[in-house]
Amino acid sequence: MPDRTILFATDFSTASDEALPHAEALARQAGARLLIVHVEEPPLAYGGGELYYGIPEPDSARIMAMLEAVKPASRDVPYVHRMALGDPAGEIVRLAADEGVELIVLGTHGRTGMLRFLMGSVAEAVVRRAGCPVMVYRTMAGNRSTKTVAAHG
Repeated sequence: MPDRTILFATDFSTASDEALPHAEALARQAGARLLIVHVEEPPLAYGGGELYYGIPEPDSARIMAMLEAVKPASRDVPYVHRMALGDPAGEIVRLAADEGVELIVLGTHGRTGMLRFLMGSVAEAVVRRAGCPVMVYRTMAGNRSTKTVAAHG
């Protein structure tokens, strides 16, 4: 097992799908393993434990199956999966620190303005809080072109 680790975070979106080949290429070049992570947010609940609008709890088995389907195309890149529950940015940063990760790679939707304000930005929070470099792969809205932004946490 390689000593070096690159964390790849996925939310099962197109942006994440498009970032995976970049994470894989970086892992291959560095002789590192990929730590493929998905963070599920806990459902909102009110005081009595009733779920907001009756939304059922996520199906953990189905989510884990989706996570296990995310893997490098090449067999020469070692990888492991990890699923966590909590605040996505906080859990990504925590796992990166716990695992001694050298780099975090994640996709972003590239939302701006009011959408970003309402939806938040996991990528931005990870960049601000991570103790290691972060590579954000951004899918440009409205087309298939992409932009890679590297930042150091």
